[in-house]
Amino acid sequence: MLEKTLVKPSLSFNMQNIDSLFAGFAEGDLAVLYGMPTVLPLSLLLAVRAQLPFQLGGLETNVVFVDGGNSFRLYQVSRIAQQHQLDPRQVLKRIYISRAFTAYQMTSLILEKLEETVGRFRSKLVIISDVAGLYLDKNVPLKEAKEVFNQLTLYLSRFAEENHIVLLALCLPHHDSRRGSFFKAIACGRANVVLSVKPFKFGQRFFLEKHPVFPLGHADFPSEETTLDRFMEDRREWEKRLNRID
Repeated sequence: MLEKTLVKPSLSFNMQNIDSLFAGFAEGDLAVLYGMPTVLPLSLLLAVRAQLPFQLGGLETNVVFVDGGNSFRLYQVSRIAQQHQLDPRQVLKRIYISRAFTAYQMTSLILEKLEETVGRFRSKLVIISDVAGLYLDKNVPLKEAKEVFNQLTLYLSRFAEENHIVLLALCLPHHDSRRGSFFKAIACGRANVVLSVKPFKFGQRFFLEKHPVFPLGHADFPSEETTLDRFMEDRREWEKRLNRID
């Protein structure tokens, strides 16, 4: 745990309000991000930013995106890439998507194929979208779903630490249920970083709920429609930073 606290954050959202609260993810982190639908575009933002040079807060890496809810948004990724002065086609080529449509497929993708996939593409960022969603299927016996999901999250925690990667699991919003609450609690319990986006008055707030080092708290957060445009650095600033590197 002591070694963990000394690791410098290496991947941030690059949003002023959020970065003042949460400096970013470090290698070895298993992070859970849950709450409002905004969590999805936040994950796509990270999928783009991870490809940036280290000097710009990226990881210079390919990205593995395990899609459990058919949630990957190609056009949104393209827009984020353009805002970062990147070629959308090249950005999309570096995001390797594995889709699961059943709980059994999700389990297989993670327990049997994730290690091979990360090694093949040399990825330092893995995003698992809607990690619990498929286990909410009533056709999957509750006892079996709980046992498998418990095993799954334990594996992810060890995998992130042993492979020195950032692993982000999204819990997308579903109808409240005991099963869903159980899965979210298990995922958050396994993670060493827990983040959430929740409604507040007429907007949203970003919460840091669990972290081994950073003080916990919250930051104001705009509506989903303005999130990426309002807080991301503008084009001129990015050009200045790129020119300084060159």
